[in-house]
Amino acid sequence: MKIDTQLLNSVQKDDLEALGIGAGILGTGGGGHPRVGKLRLLTLLEDDEYPDAVDIVQPTDLAADATVASVGGMGAPTIGVEKLPNGQEEINALESIERFAGREVDALIPGEIGGVNSIVPLCVGLMTGLPVVDGDGMGRAFPELQMDTFFIYGHPVNYAAISDEHGNTISYQDIDSAKRLEDFARAATVDMGGRAGYAFPLMDGEFVTEYSIPRTLSLIHELGRRVLDAQSGGGDPLGAIQETVDGRHMFTGKVTDVLRRNKEGFARGEVTLASLDDDTDLTIEFQNEFLIARDDGGSVLASVPDLICLVDKDTGLPVTTDALRYGQRLAVLGVPAPELLKTDAALDVVGPKVFGYEIDYHPL
Repeated sequence: MKIDTQLLNSVQKDDLEALGIGAGILGTGGGGHPRVGKLRLLTLLEDDEYPDAVDIVQPTDLAADATVASVGGMGAPTIGVEKLPNGQEEINALESIERFAGREVDALIPGEIGGVNSIVPLCVGLMTGLPVVDGDGMGRAFPELQMDTFFIYGHPVNYAAISDEHGNTISYQDIDSAKRLEDFARAATVDMGGRAGYAFPLMDGEFVTEYSIPRTLSLIHELGRRVLDAQSGGGDPLGAIQETVDGRHMFTGKVTDVLRRNKEGFARGEVTLASLDDDTDLTIEFQNEFLIARDDGGSVLASVPDLICLVDKDTGLPVTTDALRYGQRLAVLGVPAPELLKTDAALDVVGPKVFGYEIDYHPL
């Protein structure tokens, strides 16, 4: 994945359209619908009570002892579109871990750079006055919270909290593993109606600098901007995406079948596309995010942790798992995962076998 981009210093109203497109593409179908986050942030930026920009800082600019927290939402994307937040969930969770730890947070960072969870930290940053780090813990979206580089590379689950739209907040301290926190928080999120805001863990600036995937807010902004420029200038949006993220065009087809269900707090299912050029099919399985793509002979074309991105074949606009519909004409793009997701330690947490696929990972 390319990350040599023009760096953001702030996010303003004019940046939202590009951010939403880029977040949707790197969300690989999940991470929550970026339109929800975009509308939340737009409402705040137009409110005189808040500043007209969110400050962005680079991971390398963090003080070694700065306190950094990840904030966002968890739950099934299908529910996140229908069950709108009240806007305080993540702040309630953040304030809970600050009280628990007895110290204040200096900066926020997205846990993932896909979908709504790319934009929610910007909302919280604007409301609290905290800067947001230009980076994240996934370089994409993943369905479970332990699947970020912070936990993969050994950060303890020291403080965590989730909160719903009614202000009900559950706090956790010193959980013995990130997977156990995922299980606890996922069950509580289901009881909260399928969507909750989170804050976890509390990290220092030195750790974030070393183990975050850098410049990903800048990347989604540039990605969205290039798609918009291609649309307005009569260019090729698909080519713009591939050039920006070193992507590979794998398939173009019409959606002929979608199987989708909410189960245990996830949107699970598969989508089948029929080629527009010949008689072949492609099937993609998902759990919130697109995980594995197979041709009609069963051969794997791409698998997690590499990104499988579905976009409109003409406009390049992203399509999330909850928005899949019969008859859509889509292009399927493969994007190489960040290097921090391709180590042995990472593959033990985010590789295809973790999701039940008995295949070896072969990077794009």
